[in-house]
Amino acid sequence: MNTTSSDAGARSTGLLLLATLAWGLSFVVVKQALTASTPLAFTAIRFGIGAALLVPFADWARGVTASEFRAGLVLGGLLAVGFATQTIGLLYTTPARSAFLVASSAVLAPLLAAALERHRPAARLLIALGIAAVGIYLLTAPQGGGLNRGDIWTLGTAVSFAAQIVAVSRLSRQHDPARLAWLETVGTALGVALATLLFESPRIRWSPGFDLLLAYAALPATALALWWQLIAQRRMSTAKAAMVLCLEPAFAALASWVWLGERLSVAQWVGGALIVIGMLTTEFGPLPRR
Repeated sequence: MNTTSSDAGARSTGLLLLATLAWGLSFVVVKQALTASTPLAFTAIRFGIGAALLVPFADWARGVTASEFRAGLVLGGLLAVGFATQTIGLLYTTPARSAFLVASSAVLAPLLAAALERHRPAARLLIALGIAAVGIYLLTAPQGGGLNRGDIWTLGTAVSFAAQIVAVSRLSRQHDPARLAWLETVGTALGVALATLLFESPRIRWSPGFDLLLAYAALPATALALWWQLIAQRRMSTAKAAMVLCLEPAFAALASWVWLGERLSVAQWVGGALIVIGMLTTEFGPLPRR
């Protein structure tokens, strides 16, 4: 690999790492914001602001093509389901538990990619899934409080985000990342706004503190992070992206400990570590081929 390719790869990894940090810290931010807002209303406003912030960064010299619109619809739909269920889950579970459960999406993503390519998953992927499953059990076992309503919602997030990781790997190579990030963000905002009208009685208690939480969720944790992800995954495999994303729960757990004083039991830490090990296992060995 030449120096230019190495530099591009390092920049891609750095961008995805920044996105991962922003998302990791957002678990605590959103948990705090939900004391003043209903979950779907907060998510819809968050992505609406994020879409507005992305407008100046995209090249609008040409109109949106049908292919771009379909790609944005797919990514926006997956994110709408993922962020809606994650935000609802945070009403009932802790930021660290939520982050580790969401992190299991990085184990599911390579398995989903293998299924879409219609080949048998590599043995290491099945081993990774088994390790992560044990980790989820320990994280949510009875001595850790049991599998609560928030955890179940968050497992739905993991499935949706796994599909989004695979979709980004495929679609980001075909379209301009800034335009696609905007379409994805608009699609998410509209999808969650519709869900808000159908399933929720919106409530928001505005205050300077809430405004700051919303600003963080909308700018670095939505607009910038999604843009960075789309740029980064143009030059890396699904498995490598999953490996970088494995740091998200570590960032979330550290933020929850510092900000909220959240403590996990030894068994829960072991469970979280097993989920991360499962994520790393997906990167080892050659990728399966057709």
